[in-house]
Amino acid sequence: MTLLAMLLGLFLPACGQPGAAGVMPAPPGLLAHLERPSSPNSALAAPPGFSPAPDIVLAPFPVPAAQLTAALDDVAASRPRVYPLAHDAARGTTQWVARSAVLNFPDRIIAEVSPDGLNASKLVLYSQSLYGYSDFGVNRARLADWIKALDTRLGRSKE
Repeated sequence: MTLLAMLLGLFLPACGQPGAAGVMPAPPGLLAHLERPSSPNSALAAPPGFSPAPDIVLAPFPVPAAQLTAALDDVAASRPRVYPLAHDAARGTTQWVARSAVLNFPDRIIAEVSPDGLNASKLVLYSQSLYGYSDFGVNRARLADWIKALDTRLGRSKE
């Protein structure tokens, strides 16, 4: 963590913390009742028909939910400055914190994986900056990167 991030932590407490420290997990069931902020600091990837309308529409993945969850965990673990925050196996949700390189700003990423038949699964992926009005497209770019990595790991072709 940089000295600048530690100083910023005096005003924005989560910026002065390492890893996932200082960030509270989102409440259970948040994605089922998601209300997007009016500010441009979040991104949503979800299946067709999801409400609110996603920025990135995701077709089902041709693998069981457990396999998609494991691949998603691998993708998150392979990204710099991404830290586990919470996991709820019963709800199929996992949360992470991603930190910006210089100022240590935290973004919360929430994933929900659910079965879609015997050998397929659906993914809802939401990323939101916890501070600031605009994210300059960082959250959407993160989701696109994670989805591309999932597609590669799972052999899913673009549709």
